[in-house]
Amino acid sequence: QVVKTAYDPSSPERASANTVLMAIQESPNMWTRADTILENSGSSLQSRYFALQILTQCIMRKILPQNQREGVKGYIVGKVINMSSDERVMGNREERVFLGKLNLTLISILKQEWPQSWPSFIPDLCGSSKTSELLCENNMSLLKLLSEEVFDFGKNDMTSGKVKRMKESLNEQFSMIYQLCEFILKHSQRESLISVTLSTLQRFLTWIPLGFIFQTSLIHTLLDTFFPVPSYRSNSLLCLTEIATLDGLEPQYDTLFQSMFIKFMARMQEVFPPQTNLKDNWDGMTENEQVFIQRLALFITGFLKAHLKVLETPAHSATLVTGLQYLVQISNVPSNEVFKICLDYWHTLAQDLYSSSNAAPVAAPTLALGGGLQRDQRKAHYHVVLSGARHCMISRMAKPEEVLIVEDENGDVVRETTKDTELLAQYKTMKETLVYLTHLNYDDTETIMLSKLSMQVDGTQWSWNNLNTLCWGIGSISGAMNEEEEKRFLVTVIKDLLGLCEAKRGKDNKAIVASNIMYVVGQYPRFLKQHWKFLKTVVNKLFEFMHEVHPGVQDMACDTFLKIAQKCKRKFVTMQAGEKQPFINELVETLPQIISDLEPHQVQAFYESVGTLLSDKGQAVTINRVLLLKQLMDLPNRSWRMICDSANVDVRNLLVPETIKEVIKILKSNSKVCATVGPLYIHQLNIIFLDMLNIYKIYSENISEAVKQQGAIATRHSLTRSMRTVKKEVLKLLSVFIEMSAAPECGPQEIATHFLPPVLDPILGDYMRNVPEARDAEVLGLFTVVVTKLKSHVEEKVPMIMEGTFECTLQMITANFEDFPDHRVKFFGFLRAVNVHCFAALFQLPADHQRYVVDSVVWALKHTGRDISETGLDILHELLVNVSNTPAVSQGFYQQFLLALIQDVFAVLTDRLHKSGFKMHATLLRNMFHLVKENKVTVPLFDVNTQPNGTTNETFLRGHVSNLLITSFSNLTAGQVQLFVDGLFDLKTDLPTFKTHLRNFLIELQEFSTEDNSGLFQEEKDQEKEQLLRQAQQTRAAVP
Repeated sequence: QVVKTAYDPSSPERASANTVLMAIQESPNMWTRADTILENSGSSLQSRYFALQILTQCIMRKILPQNQREGVKGYIVGKVINMSSDERVMGNREERVFLGKLNLTLISILKQEWPQSWPSFIPDLCGSSKTSELLCENNMSLLKLLSEEVFDFGKNDMTSGKVKRMKESLNEQFSMIYQLCEFILKHSQRESLISVTLSTLQRFLTWIPLGFIFQTSLIHTLLDTFFPVPSYRSNSLLCLTEIATLDGLEPQYDTLFQSMFIKFMARMQEVFPPQTNLKDNWDGMTENEQVFIQRLALFITGFLKAHLKVLETPAHSATLVTGLQYLVQISNVPSNEVFKICLDYWHTLAQDLYSSSNAAPVAAPTLALGGGLQRDQRKAHYHVVLSGARHCMISRMAKPEEVLIVEDENGDVVRETTKDTELLAQYKTMKETLVYLTHLNYDDTETIMLSKLSMQVDGTQWSWNNLNTLCWGIGSISGAMNEEEEKRFLVTVIKDLLGLCEAKRGKDNKAIVASNIMYVVGQYPRFLKQHWKFLKTVVNKLFEFMHEVHPGVQDMACDTFLKIAQKCKRKFVTMQAGEKQPFINELVETLPQIISDLEPHQVQAFYESVGTLLSDKGQAVTINRVLLLKQLMDLPNRSWRMICDSANVDVRNLLVPETIKEVIKILKSNSKVCATVGPLYIHQLNIIFLDMLNIYKIYSENISEAVKQQGAIATRHSLTRSMRTVKKEVLKLLSVFIEMSAAPECGPQEIATHFLPPVLDPILGDYMRNVPEARDAEVLGLFTVVVTKLKSHVEEKVPMIMEGTFECTLQMITANFEDFPDHRVKFFGFLRAVNVHCFAALFQLPADHQRYVVDSVVWALKHTGRDISETGLDILHELLVNVSNTPAVSQGFYQQFLLALIQDVFAVLTDRLHKSGFKMHATLLRNMFHLVKENKVTVPLFDVNTQPNGTTNETFLRGHVSNLLITSFSNLTAGQVQLFVDGLFDLKTDLPTFKTHLRNFLIELQEFSTEDNSGLFQEEKDQEKEQLLRQAQQTRAAVP
C-alpha cells in the first residue's frame, strides 16, 4: 500500500509515503526481505521494482559476506531462469520489462563475481540456451548487456584491472558464444530469438577477433539468408554496417570487402533499384521502412569512408557508382537526421576528390590512384553522382547566421528571435561541401543555380523556401570561382534578384527577396572590393532598406553593412575613381538622415560599422581619423552636452526617465565605437570622461539614498533599475576602453597614471558602501580587465582595489551557493587575474586578508556550480605554482595552508558532487604530495610538541591521510589504504598513471560504486571533443 501511494501522483500522502520508502530502503537488513516481497507482491509491479532496487543496491555496495552473496546470486539466477522459461512472461509486456530489470541485477552480480568467482558462467549460459528457445532468447539479451558493460560502460564503475580481466575472459570464451549464435541462426525459426541474436551479434562485432568474421560463413549468412527477409533486413544491415566500418586492416582483406559490397548491391537491387524516387515515397513508408533507409545510409557511408579506395578499380567502379546513386536518392528524403548522415559523407568525398585533383603531379604520370583510376579519371568517374549531390546541397541549403528574416510556423514572414546552433553547424558543413563540389566542376554548379534562379524569376518554381535555399547556396560558394567567372555570375544573380524585387507584390514577398539580396552581396567581398561603383550602389541600397519598417529588414541591412565594413573598409576610407572625397566623409555628413528611422540597437550597430571603417590606419589611409571620429560622435555628443548642461542647472533633471534612457543610448553607442576604433577612442573619451564619472556618482548617491529610505526593495523599482543600467554601461565602456588601449595613443602606463585614479574613488567607494543588492558585478569585471591589461603597472593599486571589493563581496557569496551568481563568477575571475598578473600584491595584504584569499579559493572549489568549482581549482593550481616559484613566501605558505589544502581537495574528490573536476583534483594532489616527497617543504607541517622526535613531513602526512581515510570510509581495509597512500607518494607516476590510481580507489569506495562515474573521465571526453574541434577547424581552414 505504501508503494502504491508513493507511485500515485494524485495521492495527498505521496510525500509521506516516499519518506517511508526511503527510510525502509536505508535499513541495513531490508535486503533479507527482498525475496519475500518479490514472491508475494502478486500483480503489484511497483512493489517488485522496489524490492529489486533494494537488492541491486545491496549487491553494488559490496556489503555482503561471501555465503550471503552466493545466496543472493542463486536466487536471482533462479528467478531469471524461471521467468525467461515461461511463455506467459515472455508474451506479457510488463513482465518482460521486469525481466529486463532482473537481467540488469544479474549483470551487477557478474561485474563482481565473474570471472574469478564464477568462471563457468559463459559455458553454463551457452549450454542452457540449447534447452529452450525462450530461455535462449533471454540469454542472448544477457550476453548483449555483458558485452556493453565490459566494452562500453565498464570503466565508469569498475577498476581498470577488473575491466581488463573481464575483456580477456570474454575473448577467451567467445568461441562458445559464437557457436551458440551460429546454432541459433542456422536452426531456429523463432522470429524474436533470431532478431535478438542479430542484435547481440551486432554488439559483438565491434570487438571480436577478425577470424570469426572473415573465416566463417557469417557474411554469407547475413547477406543471403537474413537480409532478403523483410523482418530481419534492418538488424542484418546493422551487423553488416559494423563489419563494413572496420578499417585499418591488412591488405589481404581488401578482396573480401570488394566481394561483400558487390553482393550487397546485388541484394539491394532486389529490394529497390538505385533510381527509385525515395523523396516522393517517404511519407508513405512505414516507420520500419524509414529506419531501414536511415540504416542503409549508415552502411553505404560507413563502407565508403573505410574502403573507398578498394572499390576505385575498373572492375568495381560501376558497383561503386551504384552505391553512390542510392546515396543521392537517400540524401533527398525529407528527414534531416538521414540527410546529416549523407551530408557527412558528401563532405568527405568532395574534400578527398578536391585534394587529389589539386595534389602536386607525381614523377610517374601513369601512377594510378585508388587501385586503378587515374587522378584525372576520378572526377570524371563521379560526375553524375556529384551533380546529384550539388542539386541536393542547393535545394536543401541550411539557413546561414546572417539571415534574420524567416518564415514562421504560421507561414508569416517575421524577424528571427533565436539562433538554431545545430542548424548553423549544418550550414557550415553544407557550405564547405558545396565549395568543394564547385571547385570540382564550376560550370555544373553555375548551370544548376542559374537554372533554379530562372525558374524563380518566371514563377514556375517560385516559393519562399526555394528562393531562400538557392540564395543561401549562391552566397555559400563565394571565392570558389575565379574573379572573371565570379563577376559574370554575380552580376547575373543580382540583376535577376533586383528585378524579382521590383516585380513581386506584397510586403512579405519583397522582404524575402530583399533579405536574399542583402545576404548574397554580403558574401562576395572580393567582388565588391574590385568594383567600387557596384559596392557604392549596394551600400546605398542598404541605406534604403534601413528605412523599410518590415520586421527584420532594418536589422539585416545594418548587419550586412557591418559585414561589408569589416571586409571592405579600405574602399570607404581611401579615394576612389570618380569620387571627390573618400566615401566615409560623405557617410558621416549624411549620418543623421541614414539612421533617422532606425531603432536604438540598430543605431548602435550602425555606429559600430562606421567605427570599423575608422579602425583602418594603413599607409594608404590619409583621412583625418581624429576629425572624422569627432564628426561621427557629433550627434550623441550634442545630446550629451544638453543633458550635462541641464544637470548643471538642476541635478534632478538627470532623474527624468527619458533622460536616463537617452544617457543609456549614448553610452551604448560609445561602447560600440570604442570596441571598433580601438585606441583612437581616447579622443572621444576625453570629451565625456569627467562628466561620465560625475553622472555615475550622482546615480550612485541616488540609489544609496533610495535604499536607505526604502530598504533593499528600492533596487527593484524601475527608476533605480534604469539608474543602475547607466552605471553598468559606464563600467562596460571603461572596461572596453582599457581592453582596447594600446600605445602610442594610450599605453598601459598612461592609463594607470591618468585614467585609473579618478575612477577608483567613485566606483570602489560606491561598491563598498552600498547594500549587497545594489552592488554591480560589472565593477569586479572592470577591475579584472584593469589587472589583466595593465599587469605590473597597477600592482601597487591592487591592495586598494581588494580592500574595496574583497571582503564585502565574499560576505555576499558565501551565505549560500545560489545568491548573486554574476558576482560569484566575476569575483573569482578577478581573484584569478590578480593571482596570475599581480601575484606579489597578494603578499602585500595583511595576514588575515591572505587567509581570506585562500579560504575564498577553497570555498570556490567546494561550490556546487561547475564553473565556479573549476575556476577555484584553476586558481589554486596557479597559486601553488606561483608560491613554489617564490622562495621568499613558499615555506610560510606551506606551513600555514598545505595540510588543510590537501584535506580540502580530498573532500571534493570524494564527495561525489565534483567528479567533473577530477583531472585538476589529481593534478593538485600529485603536486602537493610530491612536494613533500621531494623534501621541498622544509618547515614542519605538524606541531613538533605532539609528534615523536625524528618525525618527517612524509611520515606525518602518510599517517594523517591514512587515518583520515579509515575514519571517513568504514568499508576500507588497512591494506587498501596503505596501498593507496603508497601510490600517492610514488614519484615515478606520471599524471595519467596517478589519475588511474585515484579512479581505482574511488570506484572501490561504496559511495562511488553505485552511481554514474562518467565524470571521472570528463578530461578524456573534453580532450576528445577538443581534438575533434581542432580537426574541424583545420578542415575548415583548408577549404579553398
